Amino acid sequence: TQHRPKPGYMKKQPDITYSMRAILVDWLVEVAEEYRLHSETLYLAVSYIDRFLSYMSVVRAKLQLVGTAAMFIAAKYEEIYPPDVGEFVYITDDTYSKKQVLRMEHLILRVLSFDLTVPTPLSFLRDYCISNNLSDKILFLAMYLCELSMLEADPYLQYLPSHLAASAIAVARHTLQEEVWPHELELSSGYNLLELRSCIGHLSKTFANAPNIQQQAIQEKYKTSKYGHVALLLPRSTDVLAYEDDSESA
Repeated sequence: TQHRPKPGYMKKQPDITYSMRAILVDWLVEVAEEYRLHSETLYLAVSYIDRFLSYMSVVRAKLQLVGTAAMFIAAKYEEIYPPDVGEFVYITDDTYSKKQVLRMEHLILRVLSFDLTVPTPLSFLRDYCISNNLSDKILFLAMYLCELSMLEADPYLQYLPSHLAASAIAVARHTLQEEVWPHELELSSGYNLLELRSCIGHLSKTFANAPNIQQQAIQEKYKTSKYGHVALLLPRSTDVLAYEDDSESA
């Protein structure tokens, strides 16, 4: 549990809000694209931010500094050639100095007890897709859904990364009109459809609402051919999924 942020931490933050966090995550997506960082680096950075903010109060003027330092830590952990600290200062338009980024890095590492190896939804997505021989289209759409979920600490922080990944694959399969949750996926993930139901419901809403929100970096990223243009796919209602289990268990 130490690896996990506290789901309701924002209620205890006196000066920052969920919408400020969404703006920060959206900006980090752009940073990751700009520097060609791996998607895993982005997931790690957001996880570090949420874990840090679960324990430390931050004033709004320092939130971008926390995000920048978390991305710097994640890049050093995950990338073969991470950008240096000067490049991270540059992307903030020199809002912060090198010294400030390095000091915040040190503080984050202390608060996280230097514990940087954390499971992310992406690692589970890849495992489930490889072990079940799923198509790239399913993987890319599920990745898109998981990245969109990063914009919303509430409701998504309550779910384990494995749970979020499984739910995203179910929504992706439903969208592409494949059998939603075959037995093999239940076996490899350890989740049945009933357990995934609430998360599937949230992801469906997030997916449908994606064109309407202010933050558009993730949508732009997944409209490209690199990710099979999956952000252009139209969501299908998942209401039917709520009844599929009932008929089986009746």
